[in-house]
Amino acid sequence: MTEQAKTTVPQADPAVWVVGPGEGEKIVLGSTRMRVLEDGSHTGHRLAIAESVLAPHTQGPPQHRHARHDEGFYVLSGTVRFTVGDEDHDATAGTLVMVPPGTPHTFANPADEPAVMLSTFTPDLYVPYFRDLEEALADGRPLTPRTNADTMSRYATEPATDPA
Repeated sequence: MTEQAKTTVPQADPAVWVVGPGEGEKIVLGSTRMRVLEDGSHTGHRLAIAESVLAPHTQGPPQHRHARHDEGFYVLSGTVRFTVGDEDHDATAGTLVMVPPGTPHTFANPADEPAVMLSTFTPDLYVPYFRDLEEALADGRPLTPRTNADTMSRYATEPATDPA
């Protein structure tokens, strides 16, 4: 053991962040309910995590690409259909889908029961996007493809096809 390691005092109050069941920031986007478990403020903005509940027959966002962050999806229950380019992948509980920057993707719940997934964003760049969409809905603005594209553009993201 080095002399420095011997003299280092353990941190008395480690910076641990705990989010219990039912806690976290709630975001409602139509038939999708999100619970932000980590918005990046406790990870130096390296990672954000959200739990999403997709109601039956919920369409997700328009197919899009992120320029500066990876997005991960871990399906906890139900079935989530991921469309990556022209390919569909039905992901059931226990499935992990990782989407690197630049990859066109979207997701939906085609089934008759709710689907729950845990999403990661590395870095945390995309959490404010969901907040902005919720604010638009609260202000009575519909989430049109153009509104979605304009909001995405503020977070290094663009639709994979031209919005109407």
